[in-house]
Amino acid sequence: MKTNFIGIRIGYVMTGSFCTFGRSFAQAERLREMGAELVPVMSEHAASVSTRFGSSADNIARLAEICGRDVITDISAAEPIGPKDMTDIMVVAPCTSNTAAKLAAGITDSAATMAVKSHLRSGKPVVLAIASNDSLLGSAKNIGELFNRKNYYFVPMLQDDIERKPASLVAEFELLPDAVDAALRGVQLRPIIYHRTEGLG
Repeated sequence: MKTNFIGIRIGYVMTGSFCTFGRSFAQAERLREMGAELVPVMSEHAASVSTRFGSSADNIARLAEICGRDVITDISAAEPIGPKDMTDIMVVAPCTSNTAAKLAAGITDSAATMAVKSHLRSGKPVVLAIASNDSLLGSAKNIGELFNRKNYYFVPMLQDDIERKPASLVAEFELLPDAVDAALRGVQLRPIIYHRTEGLG
């Protein structure tokens, strides 16, 4: 993996899988420590909903502090990302099944989807860190569509609880910097999906 991302401009988009926010913040900090410039974006829901994982105000403030700039939280502010050539690569971490479905269908109705659409106008890579309990059910076709879509790459995903949540997939956030490095080279990290085998007979 690259030892640094000096000179690399990364759009860092967060959508509403609130239970993974802590892991996402940690990887944003790692990317910054490795020299990347981050352009922070939060979907309207991610920016406005308070949960037991943090208040909306605290989450926005933390991402802004990590990135060293204001967080984009609306469509109009996200639209210039592509025209102004603000990013070299876009990361969506976490990426909910709802956001993945919209990206697969070409729907642009949030700051998050606008950021990706605007970035993609120049054919640059997008890395998705999926976090969804129905990734292998209703959302499977949308994720599958993005597997086959040019310029989309994925952080390898774990079936995090195959007994109690057999359809759930959650990105291994610790692999996000590796996934970014690979995507910049046009490579998808593999295996894309795996599961832990501890305790299985």
